[in-house]
Parts: sequence; C-alpha cells; structure tokens
Amino acid sequence: MTTCIIVAAAENHVIGNQGQMPWHLPADLRNFKDLTMDFPIVMGRKTFDSIGKALPGRINIVITHQRGLDLPGAAVVHSLGEALAAVANYPQVFIIGGSQIYREALEEDLVDLVYLTRVHESYDGDAYFPPLPAGKWERVSERRQSPDAHNAVA
Repeated sequence: MTTCIIVAAAENHVIGNQGQMPWHLPADLRNFKDLTMDFPIVMGRKTFDSIGKALPGRINIVITHQRGLDLPGAAVVHSLGEALAAVANYPQVFIIGGSQIYREALEEDLVDLVYLTRVHESYDGDAYFPPLPAGKWERVSERRQSPDAHNAVA
C-alpha cells in the first residue's frame, strides 16, 4: 500500500484557522477530489468536523480519542496505526489532516508520497503543516496554478 499525504499549506505552513481553511481555491479542491476519489481517506475528528460529512466515493476513516463516537458514513478508529491497518488491502491511502495526524505520520516514517499544494500567500491560523525533513523528500513533479477568476491566489 502506498501511503500519501495530501495537503494545501500556505507559505507560512498554515493549513487551517478555527476549523476552516483560510482560502477557497476551487482548482485545488478539484485536484483533491480527482486524486482521492475511490481511495480511502484518513483524517482526525477535527478535520471531519470541518468538512461536516463523510466525503462520497471514498472510504472515510476518522481517528479520535473519543470512545463510542458514531459518525455517519465514516469508520471510527483510535490510532493512525489502526486506521492504516483497516485499509491495508487498498493500493493507496490518503491522509488528509489535520496537523497532529500529519505530524505523526511523518515522524513515524509512514508516508511514501506527499501531494503538497503550496498556497502562495501567508495567513493567520492555528493549524500548521510540519516542515518536511530536509533531504528526505524529492520533488518529482510540479504544476503551477495562476490566480484567476475563481482562484484568488497562486
């Protein structure tokens, strides 16, 4: 199984503020959907809450410390290891946030690929994507999205 992180992060590493993304970039949302469709997605409970529902077309796995939590359309587990074990038969899984889950996956060296959208702006926030360890990661492709009528920043 290939374990992927998919994240949009500002230049100052912000990924969220008060449970919401500080930007709205339809091109990035479309990319997220295209990449993750038909694959399991793993997220923390706060990320699930910020989305507001299970994402269709994907197996949704939510990690939480709360026992007995029932989230419609999602499987609830209590650790990243349990989440990855639950989808071990799939060729690819996407970790979609938040900060704590990203950090744990990177620190435990569980990640094979990182799909990073760098939002070329700095934002105020309370959730951050950890810096990728120097020398560990290699850029294999890059695509640029210029600002347009629907996407305010590059």
